[in-house]
Amino acid sequence: MEKGVKRWLVDTSKWNPTPHDFSSALSVLPQHERSSITRFLRMEDRKQALVSRLLQYALIHEVLGIPYNEIVIKRTFEGKPYLECSKVGVEFPNFNFNVSHHGDYVAIASEPLCLVGVDVVCCIKPMKESVPEFIENFSSYFSSLEWDNIISTGTSDEILVDFYRYWCLKEAFVKAVGSGLAYGVDKVEFHHTNWTNISVKVDGEPLTEWRFWLFKLPERHWVAVARGHPRFATENYKRAISKAEFDVEEYNKGLNLPNVAFVTRVIEQLIPVSHGEERLTEQDICSDCLHLSSREA
Repeated sequence: MEKGVKRWLVDTSKWNPTPHDFSSALSVLPQHERSSITRFLRMEDRKQALVSRLLQYALIHEVLGIPYNEIVIKRTFEGKPYLECSKVGVEFPNFNFNVSHHGDYVAIASEPLCLVGVDVVCCIKPMKESVPEFIENFSSYFSSLEWDNIISTGTSDEILVDFYRYWCLKEAFVKAVGSGLAYGVDKVEFHHTNWTNISVKVDGEPLTEWRFWLFKLPERHWVAVARGHPRFATENYKRAISKAEFDVEEYNKGLNLPNVAFVTRVIEQLIPVSHGEERLTEQDICSDCLHLSSREA
């Protein structure tokens, strides 16, 4: 099952395509995906949307071997993408993935059995208000314990970084279950020891069947990954995945799979060979792996 555990990143600030390059990359995708990208007015938004789609298709192709033109990605009512496929096989009993973008980065993570959620944040300093004024706008999303931890961190910059770390973890969790922020994230409370041994409680109850990782990226970016039990998925998402219930032994095989480092990708590596570009495998680019400092639960 380990082949199904993937963590990829693209730094979109390093991709400055010509109109021809952008159109060529866009043409890899089916028509309905193209229109969802070109509806954006800003080029930066179009770039991130395109990279997000390309990551999904490239990862599915590499893990499952499905040709690009046979990949069908749909979305739940809440907007969570999923693969519509009946040929995943026993090696990947519950293959699923999640994507996120913020700042310079687009990230994707996949799991063969457990739910997976990923979230990228860029620690952007507020321009028109102080850090305390800025974070106060989001105070209702945090438990009293989390809020006390954030505001007592230290300097304004340290407070902002901790705010984004908590936010990143919360987003990764709710994206894993497929609910979005409407879930009631003030009831989702994270615990950690200097951002190691990360765990979560929901309504005061520890969720022991979950794991969390937090990675520091360059230029004040962070990315969080959540791995958890499929029975926590929303009803809409349960209908999209293959299996929601597992016996303890089978589930623990997925829960305790090794986490992997995020690997940096460039656009050329997301284009299929059949499209006229030579796409490299992870083995070819292992020297480019981004060995980020991880905090493992």
